Amino acid sequence: MTGMRTRTAISIAIAVVLAWLAIGAFAGPYSGRLSEVSTNDNAAFLPADAEATKALNLARGFIEQETTPALVLYERPSGITPEDRAKVAADAERFAQVSGVVTPLSPPIPSQDGKAIQIVVPIDSAEGEQIQTVTEELRAIVGPDEGGLNAYVAGPAGVLADLVEVFSSIDGPLLLVTLSVVLVILLIVYRSPILWIIPLFSAGMSYTVAVLLVYFTTDAGIITLNGQSQGILTVLVFGAGTDYALLLIARYREELHHYQRPVDAMKVAWRGAAPAILASGSTVIAGLLCLLLSSLESNRSLGPVSALGIGVTLVVMLTLLPALLLLGGRWAFWPKMPRADDEQITGKLWKPIGRFVGRRARPVWVGTTLFLALLIVGLTQLGATKLGQTDQFTQSTDSKLGQQAIARHFPGGQGSPVTIFPTAATAGEISRIVEGLPGVAAVRTLPAQGSPSGPGAVPGGPEEPGQTQPPKVVDGRVQLQATLTAQADSVAAERVVRDIRRAVDAVPAADAIVGGYTAIDLDTADASVRDRNLIIPVVLAVIAVILAALLRSILAPVLLILTVVLSFLATLGLCAILFTHVLGFPGVDASFPLFAFVFLVALGIDYNIFLMTRVREEALRLGTRTGVLKGLVVTGGVITSAGVVLAATFSALAVLPLVVLVEIGMAVAIGVLLDTIIVRSLLVPALTYDIGPRVWWPGALSRADRTDEGNRRDRAVERL
Repeated sequence: MTGMRTRTAISIAIAVVLAWLAIGAFAGPYSGRLSEVSTNDNAAFLPADAEATKALNLARGFIEQETTPALVLYERPSGITPEDRAKVAADAERFAQVSGVVTPLSPPIPSQDGKAIQIVVPIDSAEGEQIQTVTEELRAIVGPDEGGLNAYVAGPAGVLADLVEVFSSIDGPLLLVTLSVVLVILLIVYRSPILWIIPLFSAGMSYTVAVLLVYFTTDAGIITLNGQSQGILTVLVFGAGTDYALLLIARYREELHHYQRPVDAMKVAWRGAAPAILASGSTVIAGLLCLLLSSLESNRSLGPVSALGIGVTLVVMLTLLPALLLLGGRWAFWPKMPRADDEQITGKLWKPIGRFVGRRARPVWVGTTLFLALLIVGLTQLGATKLGQTDQFTQSTDSKLGQQAIARHFPGGQGSPVTIFPTAATAGEISRIVEGLPGVAAVRTLPAQGSPSGPGAVPGGPEEPGQTQPPKVVDGRVQLQATLTAQADSVAAERVVRDIRRAVDAVPAADAIVGGYTAIDLDTADASVRDRNLIIPVVLAVIAVILAALLRSILAPVLLILTVVLSFLATLGLCAILFTHVLGFPGVDASFPLFAFVFLVALGIDYNIFLMTRVREEALRLGTRTGVLKGLVVTGGVITSAGVVLAATFSALAVLPLVVLVEIGMAVAIGVLLDTIIVRSLLVPALTYDIGPRVWWPGALSRADRTDEGNRRDRAVERL
């Protein structure tokens, strides 16, 4: 009978593996195709009720064709020569022949200092991300810098082209780095030439199937995918998948010392580890799905994309992984194969740590709390929650260098004006008010003949003096275009847009709507603040409910959440110091605090779940204080290894040339290490030990006999 049960279990394991291999064979070809369905246009992510969105809708009535402007700049520090002007004219003729460029082009605009010439090249917005192809053709026409003449293709089209290029190349390098990091850590953890294959293969299967689901749901229009979500999906699936694998493998190895047959060991290990893995994954999914409350499509996108990845990972790690481990048996752990000798696997490091926590519980949790509080002081160095479009790149891209050159020779907002839509009757008054505001270089009225301009492009520069052409009127409104002195993607430009909105709102009859590229960035940042203030409390409430159901307690979940929030704030403080004084980043993206919170709290609570579920299991047998120390010792090695894996996988984002992904990767890596080394290893065990059985209030465990040996301070350490 025993042999038959074993054969049945092996047959089921083989069937599970074959089924997953068939699914993987179908999903594999889609692994590198996410870039085909992603979008990276900020305007596409704006909420429908944002003022910039309303301005975009109004702008469509004033133009025959929506365009995205490329700003081609020619610069010679010693002054533009006649030969330079001839090249500019020749290039302009070739620009007009490029497919996707909207003609006729406006004449070249010379700078007042005589050292630069700019051409505004409007590109048909219907090209979508194929704008990159058109932009690269423009760059090919411009050619390399030579003879002292520097040339750049910048502006919204240039920035978009550089972003598309970065995101289209994410999959390969990021996947390779992530796989390499996980492989090295697994080899160090297991010291086995065989065992590392099983968790890495399972994580790879999770990623492959997750990509398939994300591809089809995005292609069907159910969710929206951008490059940021695409990059995070890779590291999240491999990091979380390896974490879950480490937990199950550690429990399986422990049970192999207690049972002769691997089938029996796997049953017990699965029953012991699965609830913690399910609770952990459910907590992460619930936290990520809270992003659906966001008003920004980019945030809403990240929620379901990442939740799909975690959901697939849970299924794979609770089906494929145990099947592979069962088929591998004890030989999977070669050369150190566990024997059925009832040996307790605790490790040489964690027993001393457990004794230290038990003997110095109160000083340990007070000291670690003060240490984390000290790091929070670094939040004063966080800087502005604003990154200009060109500040997004860690490298010197063509668009970044071009925007810097434009700022040297032209009003910063040249080519990306603020668009204002007042009523026709108040247009003159609004124009005078706006032109008198600090930071506004010039205001022009869109003439009746129209223009091939998009919502942010200005084809001909400032309005010529004496221009008498009547304005174009659409539904009783006219369009004004205000060129700012500051760069369109700067904090200074956003302040001017706020001033413009306040000024035009003071004229109720104007009913003016203010938009443009700067307004898009501004409304995106404002929406991010609103999302942060709404979503963070919701995430905390959802996680508290899950923890209360899991631990059958109210006090324990509250304490766990407080420790993770403390760790999150400490992480932000440490990151602020690193970003500002070490890496020299100009600021953080508006979405950074929210994304960092969701990932750090949802993932950070994982390790507390792994620990506290085992502590509760041991407390039922041994008493709370003994259970705390036993849970710490037994789970210490695997949870620390899991934390190192997750931190290392997220740090792989640092290889990408985008500041926001580098910041998120570093924040999650630092936060996870703080959670595993400080919070989970010292703060939570010491605090729980100090409180004793009352930590389970109002559950039955809180009413345990506190004089029992397992709950007494003076006996718990001795029993370890």
